[in-house]
Amino acid sequence: MGVKQAIKSLDAFPRAEEHLLQKTQSGALVSIVGLVIMATLFMHELRYYLTTYTVHQMSVDLKRGETLPIHINVTFPSLPCDVLSVDAIDMSGKHEVDLDTNIWKLRLNSYGHIIGTEYLSDLVEKEHTAHKHDGEKDHHEHSDHGSHLGGAFDQASENMIKKVKQALADREGCRVYGVLDVQRVAGNFHISVHGLNIFVAQMIFEGSKHVNVSHIIHDLSFGPKYPGIHNPLDGTERILRDTSGVFKYYIKIVPTEYRYIWKEVLPTNQFSVTEYFSPMKDFDKSWPAVYFLYDLSPITVTIKEERRSFLHFITRLCAVLGGTFALTGMLDRWMYRLLEAVTKPNARSVLR
Repeated sequence: MGVKQAIKSLDAFPRAEEHLLQKTQSGALVSIVGLVIMATLFMHELRYYLTTYTVHQMSVDLKRGETLPIHINVTFPSLPCDVLSVDAIDMSGKHEVDLDTNIWKLRLNSYGHIIGTEYLSDLVEKEHTAHKHDGEKDHHEHSDHGSHLGGAFDQASENMIKKVKQALADREGCRVYGVLDVQRVAGNFHISVHGLNIFVAQMIFEGSKHVNVSHIIHDLSFGPKYPGIHNPLDGTERILRDTSGVFKYYIKIVPTEYRYIWKEVLPTNQFSVTEYFSPMKDFDKSWPAVYFLYDLSPITVTIKEERRSFLHFITRLCAVLGGTFALTGMLDRWMYRLLEAVTKPNARSVLR
């Protein structure tokens, strides 16, 4: 019996006899409020425990020999699809020709609705490389638009001019959409009228200052999207009025790995961008274009999803529930004493 009595003396929660307990309306009200508070805090802590958070780590990028996917979705509201071309050049100056690349040009009417599509299986005009002279600097920036034709107009050129002028009169636009796979080195891709013969372009636009390269970037990314990613060029609108020029977006790409909580790894890229616009001048021999010049960072960022430990969840749960229980107990005692003092001012205070 002595051992049992010693064990009982350790009880931190002694029980009173049922007939000694007094239940009050104020105590019931405080209990209900306490239960509501504890249930709310419990749901909050449970949601906090189930919510993942991210941890960022940096290391040297060790990838080699991989391609860089470029997701493009850009609208040119003032240029028909027949005059637009997409070109990609890497840091060596060689044109990228990737038959596996999926690039579409979507014809748009004046209201922005799609009225036709064209698939680009080859990113450069065949004449770009066939007639490029050794030592020339930036063949596209000067009279490369059609030197292969020597200024001669044939029936196809006349039909082209007539078709494009009609499209311009109808206020047709064009959306360039798709995925461009390039080598994982510094380079650029640009969207312009460089695919046209220079004389054809002159007949159509009557000068480079009339080539309106206004554009809306719906999406420009360098890999799949992960939770929380922000592509700074998405939603960019650059509308020109009575002028034209060359847009250049200098992009710094940061290789990124996103590791989900279930250990799946998503390789992708983030980027930062700086913008530069050069207006056309009367003596300029170049033609307006939109350039995206990119370079890769040697540092890769790893973003890992993690979840708080279960012991941390239990600790916080005990703290908030225990604290609420203790607070409501104190409130109940204070309310009981206050009611006793009001209803029985001459009676002794009853301690519970």
